[in-house]
Amino acid sequence: MTTTTTDSARLDFYKRAPGVYQPLLNAHIAAKKGLGDDVLAELVLIRASQINHCAFCLDMHVKDAQKAGVSEERIHLLNAWEEATGRYSAKEQAALALTEAVTVLTDGFVPDAVYERAATHFDERELAHLISLITTINMWNRINVAVRQPIGGGA
Repeated sequence: MTTTTTDSARLDFYKRAPGVYQPLLNAHIAAKKGLGDDVLAELVLIRASQINHCAFCLDMHVKDAQKAGVSEERIHLLNAWEEATGRYSAKEQAALALTEAVTVLTDGFVPDAVYERAATHFDERELAHLISLITTINMWNRINVAVRQPIGGGA
């Protein structure tokens, strides 16, 4: 894969598609607020952004996670959360497993076991907000990767 890095995006997507930007932002804010756990939300946002190789979102959400009190160790080990024994709660692990399953749909459907694991830690309202948050970060990632939104560039 050949990529180039620049100080500007290929396309000022958010200026050219304001009718997409604002509803997506509103959905993202509502999903995060409805989840009610900033630390968990930032872990999910970082993990999806790692999978999708979105440098713009990784930069943003690592900083947000730090502000929310997530330790450097937990941020650095997130890419290997399953092997990082004792670093993530059972609830966080369930959310991260669901994040991976929803993000990597090319592997097939979200497995029942993954969904049921999450459902043991989240009530239906929380689960709906978690799925919404995973979905919105995937959309942000895909837009930012497609237009090569530079790190620190405004959305």
